[in-house]
Amino acid sequence: MASSTATRSTGSVKTPQATATDRPFASKEPLSDRFNAWIVAHRTLSTWIAAIIIIAAGLFLWTQSTKRRSEEIASRELQGARLAFESQNLPLAASELARIVENYSGTNAAQEGRLLLANVRLLQGQPPQAIDVLRDYAPGAGKAYRAQAYGLLGAAYENLGRFKDAGEAYETGSSAARLDFLKAQMLSDAGRAWVAAGDTAKAIGAYQHIVKDLPKEGAVTEAKVRLAELTKGAAS
Repeated sequence: MASSTATRSTGSVKTPQATATDRPFASKEPLSDRFNAWIVAHRTLSTWIAAIIIIAAGLFLWTQSTKRRSEEIASRELQGARLAFESQNLPLAASELARIVENYSGTNAAQEGRLLLANVRLLQGQPPQAIDVLRDYAPGAGKAYRAQAYGLLGAAYENLGRFKDAGEAYETGSSAARLDFLKAQMLSDAGRAWVAAGDTAKAIGAYQHIVKDLPKEGAVTEAKVRLAELTKGAAS
């Protein structure tokens, strides 16, 4: 009897069934369904988020459209100022350019206009006014305009006899220039300014930079001559 009972007990043992967590690839709720469920659960917040996105997109498109229109208008007015400049009507050109710079700040046309306005001031014999146009602008000028801005600023300082400031402006312009011939030209201008300032060491450094790093540019010939003069032939 005992053995029979043991046999029956053993046969009644149940095998544990596999649970969902034991299955290697449990089904998951699709991401889209979870996203929709979140939106339903947070309807007010979802509405605000959607409204903010729509407003931001509208503001972006409006800003881009306004900027494009401003650029087009400024470009047309810049053409008129250039015509006055080419006709040697410098007072009219200065007036038109100053207005473009003031009214269309941030456009490419305004940056070009600022450079042309500084050039007009120099041609009018007004280097202080040219400095006023460029001094605060040059450090933040766009990459396409920065070297020219510093070159004109250096010329304005040089015209006033501020040769140290001119040398620094020319060297900064050379560093900002993207074309080798312009780098070399501004270094040559810097060398001239340093000589006038009585700083022979910096003048030699500027000319040596041309000879060593920009040997294929036209300014190298003058640089070698100036180096020979400054070093009494020792540089060669």
